[in-house]
Amino acid sequence: MNRAKDFERQGFLVLPGFVPAAACDALKARAEELVAGFQPETVSIFTTNDQTRTSDEYFLASGDDIRFFFEENAFRPDGSLRQDKALSINKIGHALHDLDPLFDQFSRTQELAGLASELGLKQPVLLQSMYIFKQPHIGGEVNCHQDATFLYTEPSTCLGFWFALEDATLENGCLWALPGGHTLGLKKRFVRAEGGGTAFQVLDPAPLPEEGMVPLEVKKGTLVVLHGLLPHKSGANTSSKSRHAYSVHLIDGTARYPEDNWLQRSPTRPPRGFSSLANGRGNRAP
Repeated sequence: MNRAKDFERQGFLVLPGFVPAAACDALKARAEELVAGFQPETVSIFTTNDQTRTSDEYFLASGDDIRFFFEENAFRPDGSLRQDKALSINKIGHALHDLDPLFDQFSRTQELAGLASELGLKQPVLLQSMYIFKQPHIGGEVNCHQDATFLYTEPSTCLGFWFALEDATLENGCLWALPGGHTLGLKKRFVRAEGGGTAFQVLDPAPLPEEGMVPLEVKKGTLVVLHGLLPHKSGANTSSKSRHAYSVHLIDGTARYPEDNWLQRSPTRPPRGFSSLANGRGNRAP
């Protein structure tokens, strides 16, 4: 298997057994600890149906922090949670890989560093991480999108590592991807608007095609690698089983990262490459 050629041809890779089951379980346990310790003062709901609705200050300041976002269907009309907090969180983002030692260790391995280099990143920088719960019955659909819409660089260098921490099936909302769709070009950017908040900047009004998408039903421990321009989505979780996953997005430190990108890091917490949390060394984004 020539991973670089396969990735260049189809825009994604599926690598079964990349992560041991014990490492998946440890990450799940840590995420559950973080949720247990979370006392919501600000309620922020994550949805891809109207992304600008999620663009409150809590969201916009999450690029270099650990913050919690609820499922869209987690609340009753009166604002109370329909079920336990632990079953209501959509995701944790966006700097787990920098601020939590276990997530740092999971995200920065020699295998991942080698893979990033193999797929063309000259100075890999770990920019964003998300722990995704895909809760039973209420885990929301994620509309067809390109990751480079949200993590735009010039030239485009966004690369996604998506780890299945549980089996991902059609029933619990597995990923869907469009083979070869990364060659279609970027459709839009998600940017910070001049007057505050965010907006989509349309680059190509043609919609992302969904015909020909294939489901990526994968087993626990699988790594799915996603090209930043690849159209992909995931279905709603209508089952009684969760679909926990962890994703890390990388960019190349040699590329330009615009100041109007939604995700910004504080000068005191610059993004790093494949270095340990303890030593603080590594590639730094411009």
